[in-house]
Amino acid sequence: MSIKSTTMAISAAISFALLWVICSATVHFFPEPMMLISGHMVHANLSDMNWTLTWSGFFIGLIAWSGVAGISVWLVAVIYNMLK
Repeated sequence: MSIKSTTMAISAAISFALLWVICSATVHFFPEPMMLISGHMVHANLSDMNWTLTWSGFFIGLIAWSGVAGISVWLVAVIYNMLK
C-alpha cells in the first residue's frame, strides 16, 4: 500500500494551521503561563521576555508553519513510497 503524498501533505498543513491558531489564541489570552511553559520546553528562563503577537505575525506564522509541515510530510510520504 502506498501513501498518497498530496493527501498527507494537505492533512499536515491543515493540522498545523489548527495548532497554530490554538497556540496563538493561548498566547493571547494567557501570556504569562505560556511564557513559563515555553521556557520549560526550551530549558531557558524567558521571564524577562515579552510576546509580540500581531495580526501580520499571526498570518505569516500560519502560512509558514502550514507550508513547512505540508512540504515535510509530503517529502516523508514520497520517500516512504520509494523505499517500499
